[in-house]
Amino acid sequence: MSKKEPIPLTSTEMGLLWTTYINDTMSICILKHFLSNTEDSKVKGLIEVTLGYSNQHVETLRKLLKEENFPIPQGFSEEDVNIRAKRLFSDYFYLYYIKNMAKVGLAVHSQAYSMSTRADVRIFFGDCLQQVMLMDQKATELLQSKGLFIRPPHIPIPERTEFVESRRFLSGGFFGFRDKRPLTTIEISHLFSNVQTNALGKALLIGFSQVVQSEEIRKYLQRGADISAKHVKVFSDFLLDDNLPTPMTWESEITTSTEVPFSDKLILFHMSLLVAAGTGNYGVAAAASPRKDIALAYVRLAAEIAVYAEDGAVMMIKHGYLEEPPEAPDREALAQR
Repeated sequence: MSKKEPIPLTSTEMGLLWTTYINDTMSICILKHFLSNTEDSKVKGLIEVTLGYSNQHVETLRKLLKEENFPIPQGFSEEDVNIRAKRLFSDYFYLYYIKNMAKVGLAVHSQAYSMSTRADVRIFFGDCLQQVMLMDQKATELLQSKGLFIRPPHIPIPERTEFVESRRFLSGGFFGFRDKRPLTTIEISHLFSNVQTNALGKALLIGFSQVVQSEEIRKYLQRGADISAKHVKVFSDFLLDDNLPTPMTWESEITTSTEVPFSDKLILFHMSLLVAAGTGNYGVAAAASPRKDIALAYVRLAAEIAVYAEDGAVMMIKHGYLEEPPEAPDREALAQR
């Protein structure tokens, strides 16, 4: 009986595995620094579990990519982290950082699992998905046990089922309607979540701006912090207009340290991931927001961070930080050789 030929990786699987490798090597550097200075034993335990998952992913990916004769990405290494540097954020911030990592991981790994076709790749991303679910659960339980979990707003339960009877439902002050209908629960959830992620991103940007070595990148980070603050205000104003509470900010969880824990390359790359996640969040939120003033706000703000992302990519190329992902062959160039 003839031996079956191995199934080659699809272009989608190549891209997903390559991206996961880069991201996990970055996470290892971040988590190693967190682990070196955390004081709370339970927070330390969660960081150890999360770091173990990332190390496991990288080990599995190296083996899989070697079997495919696929060049191992450079990613990030011990050169990109100084675990002896003073802490930049509090243990409380570490908890919410891991909670947010899990939130991003749930979206990324579920999509990767559904887009993959080869059995071993699907098993890998399925395992990743199970792990980030456990991370999210552990982080949530720990935040709740410490009284630190920030809950979305409560509203009264509807008295009956109703149907939309007017275009005012879509208006947001448009279509000739001067008044705006109250926010739906779905709109509230996205606004609240995007305030949280921007507040977390702002704190990271401020903290990183204290320790980054390049003055050019420092100014870029400070600009990003200003953008995040602006977006927090836009989303918060929608909530406040309906007398709903907004999440807290994180500036108080940043230390005064100016010691360098991470390389400029890692910091700039980390910011590119935050921008990419934010862009995805805004797209989903815009599609889920029937009120046109809210949807248009997401579109407008997404365009603003797209420009910021492009400027960051140009800076990464300039400094030689941007590792090139796998590409399709340039047939036109090959034909001219």
